[in-house]
Amino acid sequence: MTKRTSGMTLVEMLIAIAVFGIVAAGALTFLTYQGRAFRRGTDRLDVVQNLRFAAGTVERDLRSLGAHVPDGQPYLVYAGANAVAFHADYASNTAGDPWAVYYDPDLPSGAVTSIMPGQQITIPTGGFQYPTIQYLDGTGTNSPAELIVFYFTADSSTSRNDDFLLMRRVNSRPPELVARNLLRTGTDPFFRYYQIVRVLGQPTRIGEVAQGSLPWTHAVPQHLSVTDTGPAASIDLVRGVRLTFTSTNGFSGARERLRAVSRLVRLPNAGLATRRTCGDEPLNGTGFTVALDSVAPGDYFVRLAWNRSTDEGNGENDVMGYTIWRRLAATADWGDPYLSLPAGNPNYAYDDLVVTPGDIYYYAIAAQDCTPRLSDTLAAGPVVIP
Repeated sequence: MTKRTSGMTLVEMLIAIAVFGIVAAGALTFLTYQGRAFRRGTDRLDVVQNLRFAAGTVERDLRSLGAHVPDGQPYLVYAGANAVAFHADYASNTAGDPWAVYYDPDLPSGAVTSIMPGQQITIPTGGFQYPTIQYLDGTGTNSPAELIVFYFTADSSTSRNDDFLLMRRVNSRPPELVARNLLRTGTDPFFRYYQIVRVLGQPTRIGEVAQGSLPWTHAVPQHLSVTDTGPAASIDLVRGVRLTFTSTNGFSGARERLRAVSRLVRLPNAGLATRRTCGDEPLNGTGFTVALDSVAPGDYFVRLAWNRSTDEGNGENDVMGYTIWRRLAATADWGDPYLSLPAGNPNYAYDDLVVTPGDIYYYAIAAQDCTPRLSDTLAAGPVVIP
């Protein structure tokens, strides 16, 4: 006799399917929630990592500003809302170099010294041409302090119109991308600056530079020269840079993730006493000439021209300027200097426009170093004013 085995009834099957559906729906909901949470976490992590890398790179390099920068070479070159440029002996490819901040044997020669002659660049976002002279160290060779530029520029590769790229450039080498997916934080500029404020009768303090006065440039080529004073030297008073921006994950709408940073970077090497290379009496230039010239009939002036001192750019490399004397033919004493001109040019010319018809003039010139000490003088003349 065959034993009959009963199976599941239709009701039981429906109940089992319903229970399985409920369990499966719950599991799928949980997995979907976990997937979204993981994606949100990944998005947030990407944003934070991007922000930390961008801010950390700028801060690390800015803190080296002014490190091992020779006399006459400025440390802060350009201070703008979207760009900052400065000098520092940041890297070297010479093993055992005791001055550079970092050593990298793979760096090319164009990335470990100051900009060579003929390689003038334009500071991005500002149009400032730099440098106008060559900077040398105390031995007469090219300065070891390279020019480093950070700047924010609009990212044209995305559909957004509010995101930026952070770029880094060393000397005249091609710019390198540091980070993308960066936004302004509200209306704040990317860079703000803090300078020493001295008011007579009040304690010295640090105050923020007014944004309306930017950009500041080191327009005087020779740092600490006789013309690098007053308003022209305002950029030399900067002691801190605040970096402000927002990082995004590159999406918009509900999936967009944002993280802002505002970091004040102090400049520990800014304003430190520079290394003086002044030594023996400077050697004067050569080829000192004076000649009569005119801008119109009867409107005469005297043009002075001379070559740079032997100790400017070579030798002791300590010439800071040139002192000029003028005397009349009837006067044997040179008297006080007529004027002083800063060093920093490959050759020199000066037009003396204040001359009197009928007078006869003699001129003399001497190079001045940073002690200050004068070289022997070179004299030229006479020049007869018709």
